Amino acid sequence: MSGTSPVTPVTVLGLGAMGSALATAFLDGGHPVTVWNRTPARADALAARGATRADDARQAVTAGELVVLCVLDHTAAYATLGAIGDALKGRTLVHLTNGTPAQAREFAEWATQRGARYVDGGIMAVPPMIGGPGSLVLYSGDRAAVEEHRTALELLGAARWLGDDPGLASLYDLALLSGMYGLFAGYLHATALARTEGGSTREFTDELLIPWMTAMMSGFPDWARQIDSGEFGPVSSPLAMQATAFVNLIEASTAQGVDPALLIPVQELLNRAVSAGLGDQDSPALATMLSGTGRKPVR
Repeated sequence: MSGTSPVTPVTVLGLGAMGSALATAFLDGGHPVTVWNRTPARADALAARGATRADDARQAVTAGELVVLCVLDHTAAYATLGAIGDALKGRTLVHLTNGTPAQAREFAEWATQRGARYVDGGIMAVPPMIGGPGSLVLYSGDRAAVEEHRTALELLGAARWLGDDPGLASLYDLALLSGMYGLFAGYLHATALARTEGGSTREFTDELLIPWMTAMMSGFPDWARQIDSGEFGPVSSPLAMQATAFVNLIEASTAQGVDPALLIPVQELLNRAVSAGLGDQDSPALATMLSGTGRKPVR
């Protein structure tokens, strides 16, 4: 059977909120889907929609050409596949469990030793988004396997292949999540501070914060250029000035009864940059403090 066929048999192992959403997307796309979960009752809704319920993980893997694993962590992943013997041989394993690049590379070696073609993935979506226009899934590892099953994989969301290194999808997944959590942290602190005087969070968000943050993010492409080139400038907000002014954010927050815990690491980073002689540089130069790959700013 051709892997690009719309009827490629798919197996989904792990039926939490995300795993169930993945299985549903494959079912909606017309694929025969076999499912398995450690707690069998989690398969009930999918079985009612036409999925085949496997008695154990080995039976589930044997039923699919494309095997998708999405469980809590890598410990659970090994536990799920540890007793299936040689069932992975000749199959494509797409591992969508969140983890680190090192864990992905280790799992890739484990799976390929058992005859599987291994693809690691990072899901950049929450379960309700799967199959929708905003869903993105990052992949790395066996490119031929990704291309062979691209039609099926794109039922989950846009499929972005990053490279042969199986750790890349995890790396970029965590990098994007880092940006997300940084954004969330800034938003939560900003709204907490603004509402200390009884203002409307909705009004502050819609009329002030979103336009301001959108305007600030418009500079990121130029920041990226500077970080890639290692040539920083021009300077509009020197880090020494920012380090001095940032103290006001912490002091005002404390005075207003807002915990400054989300801000203190930023103050510490700014202070470190000034101490390292970067006080006359701008924010992109902070990359040299965070990564060993950053080059010294051009004076």
